[in-house]
Amino acid sequence: MKLIPDDNKLKYQPERKPEDRVMRLSDLLKRIKVKNCSKISDPDIGSIHYKAQDVLPGGLFVAIKGESSDGHDFIDEALARGAAAVVAQKDVKNDGIIIVHENTRKALSGLSAEFYKNPSESLYIIGITGTNGKTTTSYLIESIVSKAGYNVGVIGTINFRYAGQVFENKVTTPESLDLQRILSQMLKKGVTHVVMEVSSHAIELCRIHDCLFDVGVFTNLTQDHLDFHNNMESYRACKKRLFTEYIVHGEKNGAAVVNCNDPEGRKLFHELRVSKVSTGFATDCMIRPEDVKHDLSGISGTICTPGPDFTFLSPMIGNYNLENILCAAGVGAAMNISPDFIKAGIESLSSVPGRLERIENKHNRYVYVDYAHTPDALENVLKTLRSLSKARIICVFGCGGNRDIGKRPKMGRIAAEFSDLAVITSDNPRSESKMEIIDQIAAGVREAETHEYRACDLAAGFSKKGYVVQPDRKGGIMLAVSVSQAGDVIFIAGKGHETYQIIGNKRIDFDDREVVRSAFEGVKS
Repeated sequence: MKLIPDDNKLKYQPERKPEDRVMRLSDLLKRIKVKNCSKISDPDIGSIHYKAQDVLPGGLFVAIKGESSDGHDFIDEALARGAAAVVAQKDVKNDGIIIVHENTRKALSGLSAEFYKNPSESLYIIGITGTNGKTTTSYLIESIVSKAGYNVGVIGTINFRYAGQVFENKVTTPESLDLQRILSQMLKKGVTHVVMEVSSHAIELCRIHDCLFDVGVFTNLTQDHLDFHNNMESYRACKKRLFTEYIVHGEKNGAAVVNCNDPEGRKLFHELRVSKVSTGFATDCMIRPEDVKHDLSGISGTICTPGPDFTFLSPMIGNYNLENILCAAGVGAAMNISPDFIKAGIESLSSVPGRLERIENKHNRYVYVDYAHTPDALENVLKTLRSLSKARIICVFGCGGNRDIGKRPKMGRIAAEFSDLAVITSDNPRSESKMEIIDQIAAGVREAETHEYRACDLAAGFSKKGYVVQPDRKGGIMLAVSVSQAGDVIFIAGKGHETYQIIGNKRIDFDDREVVRSAFEGVKS
């Protein structure tokens, strides 16, 4: 793989050369229990691919069905590029070596793990799943485990990073081939512990199928991804599989850390038959807080554990971040890390990119950018800000296109209830009409019977609770800043750390944080 610098980031791209290993096709096929194929020859395999355009001579192409295309449609291209063999999920008429497998996603995972010498066997892997809180919890765990003296790698929504290098990551949990390659490279660089965000897509699509986990973390479960899972029952069952298939039945002596503040978490905790740690605010939780104090500068208090209790002070705010802190402390306890290191790890993490990230300014406004893109996440943050500030709250948000449409009116209703001015705008509309998305959000806002403003009505500010539609996201952020007063809270939700906006099939540069900074350049007071 090749590292390409771009604005202090590193993009992960395949080099146009084979990997530094070669395996016989027959040896690879043993992993996925395939004994026969359409040809007798047994070629050497120097690389594995799931994208036909990446195939190298002597490579093995695995045809998988993606969100927008099917690898089976590109088998001829893969062979023309020099693929030594193809693994397909159905019979294919071709003179090349074609191996048929009942599930090519599972095949890709198994072949990749075998090709990269099963790196998860030699790494201590901590997997985090849940609707919200995965990224923040991963940063906290990374900080704790690093303080304990281990070499940590992280794979997550914002990026993946190890050995002082940070790489762009396009999905929360990479495809199985990429994941096994990354784990292999981490191992080579001396990484001992890996913290991995595990999305429900990754579980359902077999991306983690051949990973062995030491600890699984459950943060919470609320509505999201119903465009993919269809209903909450399927969504919940998918998340649960991290613990029932990868922790319980793995070859390692795995443990589960479960946030029992969440109703689904408490239910899961009692269902699991594995070594487990409960976290939450109740007195029966193994990891719980006492004497907690909240304000806009952070959280302080005591964390009670099965071992020694310890005090802590974190710059993060809100009960939902306290839950994340407790989950991270639970991982420390499951790993028998000293409370001194757990405390140091919690206190040394000042912020997480795009997770209630404070944007400093000279105009006495409290501005936060956050990734909140679900009803639960939006409500949690707005309730937190409302409880910690008596000032007005201006909320800028939208909803992504080609995603669960059922959450749109719910988020509109929440924004109307907990903010003084809701600015409804565009998020990542993708192939949907941004105005149709906004109309669905506005339907929920109107349920709150709040006042409807036009943008031109707000030239002199606003005096009563209401909402306004500004379809252009930059315009929505600029509007929020222009109508704000000293002491106001401006909350910009939905995109967080993202530095782009997806409109149609185009990905354009867009960073909420930079737009905010630009907007304040025109503020006089």
